[in-house]
Formats: sequence, C-alpha cells, structure tokens
Amino acid sequence: MKVISASEAASLIQPGDSILVSGSGGGHCVPEAVLEAIEARFLETGAPRDLCLIHAVGIGDRKLKGAARFRHPGMLRRSITGALVDSPPLIELAQKDLIESYTLPQGVIAQMTREIAAGRPGVITKTGLHTFVDPRQRGARQSASAREDLVELLEIGGEEWLRFKPFPLDVVLLRGTTADEDGNVTMEQEAVPGEMLSSAQAGRRLGAVVVVQVKRLARRGTLPQRAVKIPGILVDHIVVDENQRQTYWSDYNPSYSGEMRIPLEGMRRLPFTERKIVARRAAMEIRPGAICNLGAGISTGVSAVAAEEGFLDEIVLTNEQGFVGGAPLTGPDSGAAQNYDAVVDQPYQFDFYDGGGLDIAFLSFAEVDGEGHVNVSRFGDTIVGIGGFVNISQNARKVVFSGTFTAGGLQIATTDGQLRILQEGRSRKFVRAVEQICYNGRFAREQGREAVFVTERAVFRVGAGGLELCEVAPGIDIERDIVAHMDFRPAIAADLRTMDARLFAAEPMGLKRDIAALGSQARQPRRRLGQTEAVQRVAGVAEPA
Repeated sequence: MKVISASEAASLIQPGDSILVSGSGGGHCVPEAVLEAIEARFLETGAPRDLCLIHAVGIGDRKLKGAARFRHPGMLRRSITGALVDSPPLIELAQKDLIESYTLPQGVIAQMTREIAAGRPGVITKTGLHTFVDPRQRGARQSASAREDLVELLEIGGEEWLRFKPFPLDVVLLRGTTADEDGNVTMEQEAVPGEMLSSAQAGRRLGAVVVVQVKRLARRGTLPQRAVKIPGILVDHIVVDENQRQTYWSDYNPSYSGEMRIPLEGMRRLPFTERKIVARRAAMEIRPGAICNLGAGISTGVSAVAAEEGFLDEIVLTNEQGFVGGAPLTGPDSGAAQNYDAVVDQPYQFDFYDGGGLDIAFLSFAEVDGEGHVNVSRFGDTIVGIGGFVNISQNARKVVFSGTFTAGGLQIATTDGQLRILQEGRSRKFVRAVEQICYNGRFAREQGREAVFVTERAVFRVGAGGLELCEVAPGIDIERDIVAHMDFRPAIAADLRTMDARLFAAEPMGLKRDIAALGSQARQPRRRLGQTEAVQRVAGVAEPA
C-alpha cells in the first residue's frame, strides 16, 4: 500500500477505464477530493476520456460535485447508476444522448459488487420484472446510444428471472475515515456503510486499482481490529484529505455516525404544509412493530412525524443504505439516520428487502395511471433514475405511495379541519399512461400485494379493477378538486370515507395513542416452513407468511 496525493490518484486512470465510485446522495462516503482531482486533470490535459462511471445511487450536491465532475464533453462515455437526480449535468448529457445512460436498481448495483467479488455470473433476481428495467421494455436504458444489453430474461424452473450482467472494473474509488500504514481502513465517522468491502474485493478480483480516500493516517497496529471495514490486503493506495467532510452540508455530526443518540425533541420537525399532511396520513398506515422502509423525497417525512408524535421508538424504520431503527434523515443529508439500532452493509439490506422482509414501504410517486402503475424515474425533461425503488416496491408486502396530488405551484389552506385548494399545481400526476413503469400495479395485484396512494386531498387503493378512491379530505369536492385533475376516472369505493380532520391542523394529532390501540400485528414469531413451502419460497413462488 502506498500513500499518494489526490492528483497522483487521478493520474492512475486511463482512457476508457471503468470506474466504480462509492457514496450516497449528498456526499456520504464520496471520495470527493479524488473526484475533484480527476476533473482538474481532465480540464488541464484533456485526459482521461471515454470513461464508464458506476455508482450504486446518485452522488452529488445537485450542482457540480460528485458524479457531475464527469460532465465535461468527451470525459464520460457511459453512466451506470441507480439515480441521476444528484448530478443534473449528467441528466442533460443523457437527455441529449451524449452518453450511454443506464439506471439500474440500486440494490442490484450494490449486490453486483459482491457477485463480481465472488466470480459469479451477475445478479439473478426477480427484481425489475415487468418494469422498464425488464429487457422486454427498456432494459434500464435512458439514452438512445445505450445499446448494450446489461440485463437479460431467464427461465429457471419454469419461472421468469432477470440476470443483470457483471461489469468490468479498472479503478475502484472508496472512502473511509482512518487508514493505518498497512492500508487497513475504518469508517468510524462515516454516515453510511455502503458496499465498501464488496467493492474492494471486486476490484481485487478483477485486477483493478483500489484507492481509498480517508481523513487521517494512523500508525500500523493501532486500529481496533473489529473496526476495520476494508482490510489492507485489498487496498493499493491511500489518499489523505484532512479537510474531508462527513457530507457536503455537514462537517461532522456524531449522531449520523452512531456515536451518540439525540433526544427526539432535537430532531427536525416538519413545517405545516401539504407535505406534512401527506406524511401524517401515510404514517397512519403504520402498525406497531411493523418493519418499514422510508424512501427518498416526501416519504422521509414519516420519520419526522413519528418523532414529533412520540411513537418513533415503537416502530422499526429502515432505509436502503443499511440502517435499522431510529429516524432516517430528511433534507440534504437524507440517506443517513439518527438514533438507529444497527447498520449493515447496503448489499445485505437489499437481500433483506428482496426476500420480502418489509411489512410496509413508504415511497414517493411522480406519475400514476389507472392500473396503479407508478413512474418515478423519467418524466418530461427530467431523468431521475430509480434508486432502490424497484427493489423495495416490488418485494414489500404493502406499499404506501406518497405525493401531492399535482406538482408545481400547488397552494393550499386549512381552516377548522377543512382543506381548500388555493392554486392548483401545473402538472398532473394521475395520467393516462406512465412514461416508464417502475412499479407494475397489475403484477403486484397478481402477487397479492397491497398498494395505497396518499395525497393531501385524497387516498386511493389498488383494487381488482385498478385505482379506487377511498378517502377524501373534508372541504374537497370530488368532481372539481379530484376527477377534474386526473386523466382518467377512478372507481369510487362503496365505503368512501372522509380523511381525519386532525390531519389539517398544525398541532400534533395524538397518533401515538391511535397506533398503540391497534395492537402489535407485525412482530409475531415467524412460523417454521414446511419442506415444500421452503422450496417454493426459494424459487420465488410462495409469499412470506
């Protein structure tokens, strides 16, 4: 192992290389100093060019950091990621077909590092079937020049599966907190664990150069052995950046790294807006002891509601970055969590999700059609990607999709438990046909999975005939405020209800009492499977009990 500068690390990259970069969202575990040096080298010398950039989930400050450092003409040939939303310049390159753009499920990319490390033939999974990831639809492509088939359809034991093909690696760029003189790396101040070990192992197997950026260097033999996340035998070079921040927005917060817990009162409360109304109504779907996932966007507000209402410690919230328990963060540092009970590497969290471990998933939506199909990846001029959406939505027992009824300029008012629409949003979300299918409502119904759509003015469920209106906010007229702003007419439930008036007042709702009254339904002992059912479960044809 050799300690080198960030610019020396940048010089290791050759034209046409495939580069795997660690990190998540707004700077969590992103080796930013090395990425900055790569950009500086390109601007100075015009090299390296025609690169393939791979990262499991979006990385960037939604401006010019992270993956956006590869935005310069000729620098990037291909992008493989779960999401582009954190690097808008790469969205523009994909829109203009200046790069080969693929958005694969976040869990697949995370798990792929482990499969490459073990020399296996890729990730074989049902995740992505009947979505735009399926090769019978778009095969995860987001630009016309993305012609290579990265995923193929297989039949195993009479069942359909997808095989995501392994990708080559030439350089692996990772991040930790401390490295010793032998290259052993710890992550004590990092907010998320990512897939550091699997990535380093994958690089080692393929003969890639493995570079790890850290904040400090320690003497040989002084790191706690069990704290080492990346063994030195897997590391070629260390880059020390003494100014390394925990995220782009936070220099260092010990509650992010699990070094302390904070009082629930110290967690950020949501302002009383339409987004809080949605998060509150979504939270009403929680049952005591349920194992839940909180996706990005408006759904992260569920944790803030649970903290404010005082029942956060009575449920189990998780997110795809690997956290179990506590409160996943909202805002620019989302992806991390506070007051969590445990954290596992990202590939293992997705193993749990893919295996049906989630009782309820809380996710956002951008477009919904009459079948209950959902699009979050691409709409209009925006290519967002899917992150962990497909892994989570396709395998959870119940999905609560959250969002405002319309987008862009929506204004509301609440008075005496009544909701009024002051100004409608410019864009419709309930459309005749979604642009890309990220959640297949028909396929979910066939599997017996439940879906609920929560907005500030209405709640829908997916029934046998498609989307069905089941709740309406007080003060809202169905024809004027709902149907008139949809491209299709939903079915109306025979037992149509009025949304709880407490949702539309600023003071706390008392949800702790309501949820406790429901009794624990999810954390009952799991029954032992019989041999036949166990075989069916392995084959993916039996649902968890």
